[in-house]
Amino acid sequence: MRRLAVLVVALAGALPATASAQDTQLLVKRLTGEMRAAGSLSGAYVQNLDTGRALFRWRRHSPRILASNTKLFTTSAALARFGTEGTLSTTVLGDGELDAEGVYRGSLYLRGGGDPTFGSRKFARRSYGGGGAVQDLALLLDDIGIERVTGRVYGDESAFDSLRGGPESGFGVSVWVGPLSGLSFNRGLFTETGRGYQANPPAFAAARLDDALGARGIRVRLKPRERPTPADAELLAVEPSPSMDTVVRITNKPSDNFFAEMLLKALADHAGGTGTTARGARIARRFATRLGAGARIADGSGLSRGNRASPFRIVRLLAAVSRRDEYDAFRDSLPVAGRDGTLYDRMRRGPARGRCQAKTGTLSNVSALSGYCDSRSGDTYVFSVLMNGVYPTSARRLQDRMLQALVKYG
Repeated sequence: MRRLAVLVVALAGALPATASAQDTQLLVKRLTGEMRAAGSLSGAYVQNLDTGRALFRWRRHSPRILASNTKLFTTSAALARFGTEGTLSTTVLGDGELDAEGVYRGSLYLRGGGDPTFGSRKFARRSYGGGGAVQDLALLLDDIGIERVTGRVYGDESAFDSLRGGPESGFGVSVWVGPLSGLSFNRGLFTETGRGYQANPPAFAAARLDDALGARGIRVRLKPRERPTPADAELLAVEPSPSMDTVVRITNKPSDNFFAEMLLKALADHAGGTGTTARGARIARRFATRLGAGARIADGSGLSRGNRASPFRIVRLLAAVSRRDEYDAFRDSLPVAGRDGTLYDRMRRGPARGRCQAKTGTLSNVSALSGYCDSRSGDTYVFSVLMNGVYPTSARRLQDRMLQALVKYG
């Protein structure tokens, strides 16, 4: 009997501690106080991810403006559709033939596949640690023996529509995003240092391939232009984007609006037909609805105030993703409290540091924070705090105190 008692004690010590009733009461009191301070246009919901039980409810069913919490819907849908190892490829096709002397008798078509990283090797390395590079395509064309091109290089952006922005900017170029294109080069920036935007992204990208070919000694007779690829063109070279888990991490950690809008259009392109913001939004919305997380989705980034969901629905989304194969990649894409991304300078001290991963969201009078926290008790919590009608700086302080309490007492 004594041996059995010792074993029971040892096993009990190995199990994670759970929050006491007193701690839970204190936690709910703390969370309630912070939400009262946020005002009547704010809501929150916290659920124990391990048990599925609700811990805290505060106007949880009222839809709120999401701001960049919209990216939770965009990126979860992208991971589901493409898989963590999926890529978005930029290709070169040709409408001619390569002769024995290395002369390609015809034109080359640089066709975009919606890769938000595509551009120069230097820009991609500096901005993202790597990405699709025009120099790699030029190398591949050199490797198959092309020494001269009798036609020209065409840029083809037809994977997406030609609208340069989303609804927030009237579908024109937004300073918060940059010009969208199925064939984007260096985020649509005119210079690598970020001065100005390209007037014609596909023609600009075609010119950069022309330059890269010239740098390898491959002469192209005619000047680059924009044109869709003929249906019977032959595939000559492929340059993939980084894997989708990396693209999603680049999107969520710094809350990159350009990447989010490109991913939304890529969802529509991959589903068949032209990549548009409206079609991509429908796909993201349908995916969320299948997970029990209905929402109004207007764009990929959250710049539009038409993006709305309740804290309850966001928690449903996050909890459902936790049961999917993409969960690790999705959670790893979120900023870590006090360490990186848009949370690098928040909760740098206290129990929440390093234990919470969450997506931020900010617009004028809007602040949001939703994600996951591992409490000191060993339980994991999923939460959503959507604050509307607030001053964002003050709202962030309320949210940070809520997460500190959640980790400490949860």
